[in-house]
Amino acid sequence: MPPTKRDYYEVLGVSRDASAEDIKKAYRKMAVKYHPDKNPGDKSAEEKFKELGEAYEILSDADKKAAYDRFGHGAFQQGAGAGGGGGFHDPFDVFREVFGGGGGGGGIFGDIFGEAFGGGGHGQSGRGSDLRYDLEITLEEAVTGCEKEVTLRKLENCESCAGTGAAKGSKSVSCRTCRGAGKVSVSRGFFNMVQTCPRCQGSGVVIEHPCTSCNGEGRAEKSTKVKIRVPAGVDSGSRLRSSGLGEAGVRGGGSGDLYIVIHVREHALFHREHNDLLCEVPISFVKAALGGEIVVPTLEGNASLKIPPGTPGGKTFRLRGKGVPDLRGGSRGDLNIRVHIEVPKKLSAVQRKKLEDFAAVCDEDTNPDSKSFFDKARDIFN
Repeated sequence: MPPTKRDYYEVLGVSRDASAEDIKKAYRKMAVKYHPDKNPGDKSAEEKFKELGEAYEILSDADKKAAYDRFGHGAFQQGAGAGGGGGFHDPFDVFREVFGGGGGGGGIFGDIFGEAFGGGGHGQSGRGSDLRYDLEITLEEAVTGCEKEVTLRKLENCESCAGTGAAKGSKSVSCRTCRGAGKVSVSRGFFNMVQTCPRCQGSGVVIEHPCTSCNGEGRAEKSTKVKIRVPAGVDSGSRLRSSGLGEAGVRGGGSGDLYIVIHVREHALFHREHNDLLCEVPISFVKAALGGEIVVPTLEGNASLKIPPGTPGGKTFRLRGKGVPDLRGGSRGDLNIRVHIEVPKKLSAVQRKKLEDFAAVCDEDTNPDSKSFFDKARDIFN
């Protein structure tokens, strides 16, 4: 066995006690990274891709893994007594087994990357790229829902050729490189790959006289106004998808999608906690002591709230159904009103005299909480 052969656990970047699921996750991540279709012409990536397939083939099989743990690479040499058996499967067979699907390496790989990375590029279908737009809205708009119109700069179908890529009077002919198949076979050492034809970009046809406005691509950049409907209940980080509002595809290929990421601005009065809202409301110490009604704000206007006598600072009152609607159609959240007691910083002479008179008639019996506290303190320190 060549001394340069790396430990299979090191190849996949997992520990020796890794679970089967961890091994599979590690393989999926690294196989996508080093797949030859993503690294055309990179011999190092090809070798790593082959090495990953070999490592996964052994470590994903309980019997082979046990043999490898006991005998190392020697377990799989020809004639080894540990039940090994000589060669390994084609790395693309391993790849297809893990990711699913059939066909050649290039075809399935294109499907996987279109799904995993949001489409984009030309590919065999010429589909346009997906786009992202970050939309900032107010809390009120997040609660009620809204419609926004935004301007995007993106690739749209060329107006001169109506997206065909062909000049007026020109026609499309079968691509001589791939003979109309849209794919070509490429040999890379011991690999035999199927790739998108570089001449026709997978369409199978080429244009005799390309459109001069778009150089035969069938699309051109321009500003476009798009209306976005924001549903009630969204929060910062919510992601909305508008199908077909991304960039136009090459030569009439399908358009990508537009993904809108929501950012809700901070509100001056309300703080959101999931579907509930929190509002801090000041009350006077007289109102806290004697009780009464106060007016509190909600997103629909003012509401009355009854304060019972002896309300302490930090007490929270709940207004049912005054919070944020559930994005998935559940019940609406609540509005929590937390009161804090305001102490006046300046007193008139009359006010000061009244408070002094009040203090003079107060004793510990008037304040049972403080009496209990000082009783406990005396027990500790005396």
